[in-house]
Amino acid sequence: MKTGIAGVIATIVVFLGFIGLYGSAFVVSPKEQALILQFGQVRGTVTEPGLNFKVPFIQNVEYLPKVILDLEQGGQEIIAADQKRLIVSAFARYRISNPVQFYQTVHTVAAGDQRLQTFMSSALRAVLADAPFSGIVRDERASLMDHIKVEVDKRARELGVEVVDVRIRRADLPDQNSRAIFERMKTERQREATEIRSKGSAESQRITARAEADRAIVVAEATRDANEVSGGGEAERARIFAEAFNKDTEFFAFYRSLQAYEAAFKSGDTKLVVSPQSDFFRYFSDPAGRTKPVVTPPAAAPAQ
Repeated sequence: MKTGIAGVIATIVVFLGFIGLYGSAFVVSPKEQALILQFGQVRGTVTEPGLNFKVPFIQNVEYLPKVILDLEQGGQEIIAADQKRLIVSAFARYRISNPVQFYQTVHTVAAGDQRLQTFMSSALRAVLADAPFSGIVRDERASLMDHIKVEVDKRARELGVEVVDVRIRRADLPDQNSRAIFERMKTERQREATEIRSKGSAESQRITARAEADRAIVVAEATRDANEVSGGGEAERARIFAEAFNKDTEFFAFYRSLQAYEAAFKSGDTKLVVSPQSDFFRYFSDPAGRTKPVVTPPAAAPAQ
């Protein structure tokens, strides 16, 4: 009987020991750091990865990220030094450098993000309010981001957080201002386009007028030269014909008569009514063209 009770007690002890051993062990990964809490109070921190132990049933473990975390800051309206309104959105990267202070201050990462967003919003307004519009969007952007990082990191140290980097993601004019600027730019471009088209049209008319004047001059000179050449050719033709006529007048008369016959007797419907005794047919009666056709006078009427 006593042996059986002792066995039960031993089993219970082993079981409780196993549960205690299981409940006291915990593992920390390389991406995490752990806080050992006892009744809500921090009793220890573990920042290195590996197997660790705690008091079972009395202590519990709270895990916090060890890696760099991202924080997004949505667009908010900022008034620059030259009184221009901007919509600025930014982001930050941070790490929890003091887990005990972080836990005691904000407890969770979500609550820490809210506090950090408040710090970023305040720093953005304070730093960008002293910078002009051109400096924010172009000239001084890098130095302004460094200044914002310093300001945010200074306040984030109170939470046990180290700010690694702050970047302005976007800095634009509000939509209504952007539309107004776009319309003004559009109007300016249209005005420039109209001016360029007007200049081009005037230049086109000038070139066309000059080309027409040059064409008229070229045509007139070509017509003059053609008339001179044609007149010279006609004169040369007349001279050649005159020389040929003077050398052999009979042959020239015969040649001209043959040309006349060729033109008059072409095949077709044209009819020619000429007297056979006409001088036109003198080469038909005498190929030499020396005699003319004999014309017989009509007979006289008898006397009464």
